[in-house]
Amino acid sequence: MTQADDVRQAAGTLTELSGDAQTMSLVAFTAVVTVTLLLCVMTGPDRDDLDEFYTGYRSLSPLRNGLAVAGDYISAATVLGTGGVIALYGYDGVVLALSTALSLMLLMFLLAEPLRNAGRFTMGDALSLRMPGRAVRITTCAVTIAALLPLMLVQLAGTGQLLAFLLGFSGDSLKTACMVGMGVLMISYAAIGGMKGTALIQIVKIVMLLGSGAVVAVLVLHRFDWNPGTLFDAAADGSGIGDAFLHSGLQFSTGPYPGLDMISSQLAVVLGGACLPHITMRMYTASSARQVRRSMSWAVSGVALFVLIMTVVGFGATAMIGRAVIAQADAQGNTAYLLGARAAFGQDVSTAETLLFTTVTTAIFLTVLASVAGMILACANSLAHDVFAAGSRETSPRREMLLARLSALAVGVPTILLAAQVQHRSLQPLITLSFCLGASALAPALVYSLFWRRYTRTGLLSTLIGGTLSVLLLMPGTNLVSGSPAAAFPDADFNWFPFTTTGLVTIPLGFAFGWLGTLASGRRDAEEQRRRYEAVEGWILAGAVRKEN
Repeated sequence: MTQADDVRQAAGTLTELSGDAQTMSLVAFTAVVTVTLLLCVMTGPDRDDLDEFYTGYRSLSPLRNGLAVAGDYISAATVLGTGGVIALYGYDGVVLALSTALSLMLLMFLLAEPLRNAGRFTMGDALSLRMPGRAVRITTCAVTIAALLPLMLVQLAGTGQLLAFLLGFSGDSLKTACMVGMGVLMISYAAIGGMKGTALIQIVKIVMLLGSGAVVAVLVLHRFDWNPGTLFDAAADGSGIGDAFLHSGLQFSTGPYPGLDMISSQLAVVLGGACLPHITMRMYTASSARQVRRSMSWAVSGVALFVLIMTVVGFGATAMIGRAVIAQADAQGNTAYLLGARAAFGQDVSTAETLLFTTVTTAIFLTVLASVAGMILACANSLAHDVFAAGSRETSPRREMLLARLSALAVGVPTILLAAQVQHRSLQPLITLSFCLGASALAPALVYSLFWRRYTRTGLLSTLIGGTLSVLLLMPGTNLVSGSPAAAFPDADFNWFPFTTTGLVTIPLGFAFGWLGTLASGRRDAEEQRRRYEAVEGWILAGAVRKEN
């Protein structure tokens, strides 16, 4: 029997938590909720100042702002979902994790500074700098909510299952009650804390996540004699499929075009992740172009470190527990990160190790809270600033802040109700939908608006509406929705689209809609937009002058 077999036999029964771990997790969760709510109250805006609520006065240092960006970027879907893909599909999961880091690098090098210079509070500000008008702002708000709502549903619906796993209960009513309670907390964070309060929660979350994850990764490597090669070989053995686990194509092997399917998926992640509104809104909190560059450097470093941690823990879970056990615990592998962390301690767990595992579970719990709070804040800010306040010139700062807080409630309550309906179905289509909308509608709109001189209002609306509709039309035809046992509707089969994600088709369509819409505007409109762009080109590309809207 090999060393890997010994480790796997010792860890094979560790798929349930001990009573001590459950008790400590419950105490830790309660403490985290109390402390984070107190922090939100203490750091939230104490007067009716829009700059304080929307940007926190741009007072965060590059390090703190970078950690907040990384915290927003590493959502619960990333930790649990991507960790599960690594544990179940090996090499393909690592490529997915690297794509998330590459996406943030794309934002840093291409969009971060122009976004910070062009915008003030929301993406609607950035897109309407050259093309002012209610139609642009309302459409941008609609696409913002459409892109973030599926991700909020995924993380909120998974809250009940996560707490059930950690605390050892299985009743549906208890899961729903946990989900409702978490939803209320997330609304409170967004409404009370504003940008600065949610940033502080993101910082606490990312520090806990990186710190606890690094310790677990070190323990995993220690169990395999500090040799990554031994770890990968043991993971391939534990997967039950041998060397195929360490080669490309396993995740998409059941599709008709596995190579193209993988490219489509990576395109959606790389372009979509960088352009989701809860990430781009963090660009407006930097006080200067130099500050946003330094912030993004810290953010990319943090995300790259977590990708490395997630890879080690994911492979460790497969090596120590086995792919079949992970899939049995959760078909999507969402518990793989926690199972890998638990198995790294072995069977005889000391009090210190139990405390460390409690830190890991608390970090995951805080990840869910902070991620959804940030998304609710992005939606609420867009709804209040781009729809309600922009439609009336007489809206006072006090009224706009009230509208933003009410908007957080208006976004959060339907999200809780919808999450209760989808919690028992596969949630992978919702994650894919968000990234595809970001890549197919928001990415082309931002690139064209920030860099194409002749881009017109018609082109912008065509990009946003056409890109969104193309994703919504094609997504139901994928095998994530029907036609496979792991689909959202496993008993139905209306799968006609040959790829898992729509990116390979809808991303080019998003750019094409913008180009065709601009051509349809006519030469006069294009020339007018060229002149407008030249008037603000210094602000957008170099931050030479700060334009306040």
